[in-house]
Amino acid sequence: MRVIPSAILFAAAAVSAYAQTPSVSTGGVINAANGISPVAPGSLVSIYGSELASGLAQADTIPLGTSMSSVSVTFNGVPAPLLFVSGGQINAQLPWNVLSSGTVGTALVVVTRNHQPSAPLSLQVGPFSPGIFAIGNIAVAINSDGSIAAPAGSIPGIATKPAKIGDPGGLVILCTGLGAVDPPAVNGADSLDALRTATTTPTVLIGGKAATVVFAGMSPQFVGVNQINVAVPSGTPTGDAVSLQLSLGGMTTTATVTIAVSQ
Repeated sequence: MRVIPSAILFAAAAVSAYAQTPSVSTGGVINAANGISPVAPGSLVSIYGSELASGLAQADTIPLGTSMSSVSVTFNGVPAPLLFVSGGQINAQLPWNVLSSGTVGTALVVVTRNHQPSAPLSLQVGPFSPGIFAIGNIAVAINSDGSIAAPAGSIPGIATKPAKIGDPGGLVILCTGLGAVDPPAVNGADSLDALRTATTTPTVLIGGKAATVVFAGMSPQFVGVNQINVAVPSGTPTGDAVSLQLSLGGMTTTATVTIAVSQ
C-alpha cells in the first residue's frame, strides 16, 4: 500500500478549501433588523447562502473594512463594509452609493471567498427599508436611564423596565433603513463627526398611537444604525407587550415587535 505523505494531504485539503465557491441564496439579501426587502442604501443587511466563509469572524474596528477572513462583498461593483462573516451568513452595510443615480433600482451582489466569486444575484433596492432591531420580539428601545423598555427581568443580563409615559428623557429606538441623511454619510464610518438627520422623518406608532419624533437620523457610534428619539405621549396604551412600529415611504414594520409601557 502506498503511503501518501501528510504534507501532501494537507496541501490537497488546503487547495480544496481554497477552491470552494460561495453561493448566495435566492432572496438571501434582507434587512438585518427584520428580514424584509427591498433594502435601502446605507442600511445593514444580512446575506444568506452557503460556503460564504471558512469560519466565523467579526469586525472590531471602525471604519469597517471591506475584507474579512479572505471574504469580500460587492453590490454593483461597490465594496461593502463588513460586520460579520460565517459559512451561512454575512452581515454588511449596503453602500450608500450602491445605485449610480436615483433611489430605486436593482443591484447585483457578489460574494468573493479566496478569490472565488459567487454567481451574481439581483436584488431590489429602494429608498427606505425600515426595520427595528429587537431581542426576540422585544424592541431595542432604550429608556433615559439606559435600560431597555421591556418588563423587568425579561432579558437575562440586561437592565429592563417599562417606558414611562411623559418621561422627559424619552425613548431611543435603534433601527436601520431610514434612507438618506443630511449631511451625507460615508460607507463604513460612524457619525461621531457630525449629527446626521434623516431627510424623511418616519412615523412612530406605540400601540397604534403616534409618538412625537424628536430626532431621526444616524446613531453616532454605530455603522448603518439609525436612531429615533421619541417622546411617549399621554394616551399611549400601557402593558408588557405594546406594539412599536415605524411607518415610512408606504412601508410599516410588523406589530409583533413590542415594548413595555407604564404610566
